[in-house]
Amino acid sequence: MTLLRILMVLAGAVAMAQAETNAPEIRRMSLDDCVQSALEKNLDLRIARLTVPQALADLQGAYGGYDPTFKASGEHDFNLSGGGYNSTISAVTPATSTDQNSLNSSLGGSTPWGLTYTLQGNVSEQYGTASSSPFDSSRGSASITMSQHLLKDFWIDSTRLTIKVSKNRVKYSELGLKQTIMATATTVEQAYYDLIAARENVLVQEKAVELAQQLVAENKKRVEVGALAPLDERQAEAQAAASQADLIAARTSLATQENTFKHLLSDDYVAWTKVGVQPTASLAAPIQMFDRHLSWSKGLGQRPDLLQARLDIEKQGVTLKYNYNQLFPQLDLVGSYGHGAGGSTTTEFSDALFQIQDGSRPFYSYGAQLIFPLANVSARATFKKSKLELEGLKLTLKNLEQKIMLSIDNDIRLAQSGYERAAATKAASEYSADALDAEQKKLESGKSTTFEVLRLQRDLTASRGAEIQALATYNKALSQLSLDEASTLERLAIKVEIK
Repeated sequence: MTLLRILMVLAGAVAMAQAETNAPEIRRMSLDDCVQSALEKNLDLRIARLTVPQALADLQGAYGGYDPTFKASGEHDFNLSGGGYNSTISAVTPATSTDQNSLNSSLGGSTPWGLTYTLQGNVSEQYGTASSSPFDSSRGSASITMSQHLLKDFWIDSTRLTIKVSKNRVKYSELGLKQTIMATATTVEQAYYDLIAARENVLVQEKAVELAQQLVAENKKRVEVGALAPLDERQAEAQAAASQADLIAARTSLATQENTFKHLLSDDYVAWTKVGVQPTASLAAPIQMFDRHLSWSKGLGQRPDLLQARLDIEKQGVTLKYNYNQLFPQLDLVGSYGHGAGGSTTTEFSDALFQIQDGSRPFYSYGAQLIFPLANVSARATFKKSKLELEGLKLTLKNLEQKIMLSIDNDIRLAQSGYERAAATKAASEYSADALDAEQKKLESGKSTTFEVLRLQRDLTASRGAEIQALATYNKALSQLSLDEASTLERLAIKVEIK
């Protein structure tokens, strides 16, 4: 027996050491700690942060429409025309051999006020033999050609449209990121309250198991002395087993809620599997005054999704302006100016270049051109569609404003009722505890039954659970109200810097 006891003690020590090794690291965290961790590590938020630099990249790319384009080319051409006998003049016509070297370059682009320009330069040398006589000549030119839109594409064109829309989308993405930050903080806050409630519910179920087991032990003693029927003992045992099952379910729910909470806080779930999160706060019901009109004013003035809807209207207004401009005919002022060169030379390109530099052969042109589509059906249909889309966006904005007011109204009602319910469930819990204590004393004096004590134990467990849920619901309602009126960042003291 002594050896057996020693082995049992050793086995127990090993089991305890193994349990301590596998025990998770307990990390006590306040709500602020959890929110800050989520703001740094939450994967959904990290994904959302990429939208702003993406929008900025689109804006930078939109200015590419004004990038000038440079083009240069060099070419050598050879042509040999065969000679032969000309019967008309009874003579042999000699072959003609021509070689030509040419260099061409151009620089063109457009400006933000609808002017397109092209700078061109070319120089070529031609040499060979014609009629048995050698020849050598060069020519070239340098010029600028411009075209200024006066109607269509004057006050806005496709490049300016893209730039304005891209600027609008940068603001849109910044508001979207702000909305995601607020939503993430709210989700973390509500999950924090759910985690506290789950932990509190485990404690309630543990207390229920303790009370049930205590009643089982007391009834067993009473049965042994003949003061209680065996059926009462069986009833207490059944209640103890049911309480144990509820405790197992509560612990499972707590583990699930804790896993969900860890996912919100981190981008490395594996690293958190060995960490147990223990909230430092407890559920309470702080009184709060509500002002429906003030909350409406906040929501309608600073909700990111509402501001995004207004940006959609602004964007559509720019598109409508562009489509209206496309209804006009294209009327352009055109002109060009340059210098040319040419003549026989034996110095290849140099003579032509000197003549261009000297400016002895100027040329210019100016005028206007009109392009007028007779029906312009496509542009008219596009403009009409844009007007309808703008009207639809205005109605969407109005609908969103009403939904925001409705959600805020519901949040306030839920918070008010949640506060009242928290107070009522607290009173019910206190009453249930007093009733159970009194009934247990009556059972001890033989004036009550095990059935009544068990019923009151169940009532106490239920009322404590209801109190916990009421507190969690009230705090979550306050959190949701802050989100719907866009005061989450202010209430949680979160500073947001969007670059």
